[in-house]
Amino acid sequence: MKVAIITDVHGNASALRAVLKDIDQREEIDRLYCLGDMVGIGPDTNEVLELLFSRNDLSMITGNHDEAVLAIINGEPHPDGHIHVKEHHEWIAERMHWKFINELGKLPRTLHHIINDHSVYFTHYHMESKKVDEHISRNPYSKIVEPSLNNLEMLFKDQHHDLIGFGHHHPIHLYKNDRTIFLNPGSLGCNGEPVAPYAIVSIETAGIQVKLEKIAYDNTSFLSSYQSLQVPEHEFIIRAFHGGQQA
Repeated sequence: MKVAIITDVHGNASALRAVLKDIDQREEIDRLYCLGDMVGIGPDTNEVLELLFSRNDLSMITGNHDEAVLAIINGEPHPDGHIHVKEHHEWIAERMHWKFINELGKLPRTLHHIINDHSVYFTHYHMESKKVDEHISRNPYSKIVEPSLNNLEMLFKDQHHDLIGFGHHHPIHLYKNDRTIFLNPGSLGCNGEPVAPYAIVSIETAGIQVKLEKIAYDNTSFLSSYQSLQVPEHEFIIRAFHGGQQA
C-alpha cells in the first residue's frame, strides 16, 4: 500500500493544487492523509477546503489553526497562546463558508491504523494523553522542539508505532530508530521558495519506505493576494512564512 502525506497547507490553494495534480498522476497512490492546519496564514480558506473535502480518497485531522478559527466561529474561547494571531484568525473565520464549519468540527485530532501489520499513527503534533480531549483554548499541543531523533523520541515517548506522521513544525523531519519512523513532510503551503513538499510512504509487510517529494509551482498570484485582500499582518506573514518572496 502506498499513501501520500501532506500537512500544513495553511490556506495556499496554488501549492495544494500542484501537489494534488502530482499525486493524481501517480496511479499507485492508494490514499491521501492531511495532517492538519489546512487554514490560517494563507487567504485561500474556502478554495483549500473545497479541494480537500471534495475528495473521497482523503483522511484529515485538525491542527491548532483549524481549531482556533473554529473556536472563534463557535463563540468559544480563543487560545491565549495564539493571542498574537487572533485578529488574523478572526479574518479567516469571517470568510469561511458555512458549509465547511460542521465538516471541520467533525474531524479527529489523531488517526491510528494497522496497515500490513504496521502500526501507523497520525497527529498534528504531540499531545499528552491527558490533554487529547481538551479544548484548543487550553493549548493541548506540545511546544515545538528542534528536529532531531533524540528530541522526537522524547516527545513521542508515550507512542509506540512503526510510523508516526505529524506536522505543525514547518521544516521537514525524517528520522528513524530501530522501531519507529518519525515523519513530517514539511509545510505544503509555507515555504521560502515556490515549492510544495509532501511524502509518499510505501507500507508493505516487509517494511516501510519513505520518499520525500517537492513540487514546483507558480506562487505569484498567491503572494500578491495577501496585499490585494489586505490580509492582516500580511507583510509579516510573507517575511516569516514565505521567506520574504516578492510576487
